[in-house]
Formats: sequence, structure tokens, C-alpha cells
Amino acid sequence: MPNSDLLPSLLFKINQNQLALEAAIMELSNWVEQRESADVADNVRGALTTIDKNEEFVKMTLAVLMAPE
Repeated sequence: MPNSDLLPSLLFKINQNQLALEAAIMELSNWVEQRESADVADNVRGALTTIDKNEEFVKMTLAVLMAPE
């Protein structure tokens, strides 16, 4: 398998990791908020918006890269 064939799989796995990290960080922000640190939780959620904003582009790019030629 040529290295170029590995790129879509690599990007897919990186995307999976990114989404798993997002979920874990969101759980932590909820935990922080429950302990009366709403400002910290809001800051964390604000930072997570970058992942949300980029997720659709990443998915579309992966679909194009993984589409049969």
C-alpha cells in the first residue's frame, strides 16, 4: 500500500481522536461548572467551539479523500 493511500485513514483517526477529546473536555467543563466555577466552564466551552466550527469541513474533506476514484 503506497503511503498516499494511508492519508485518508490517518486523517479519519485524527478526526476520531479530536471528537473523543472534545467529548472528554466537555465532560470536564460540566464537572467544573457543577462545582461553582461557571467562568472556567464557559471558557472551556468557548475554546471547544473551534472544534465544532471545523468539524463539518473535516468530515467533507474526509469524504472526498476516501471516495473511490
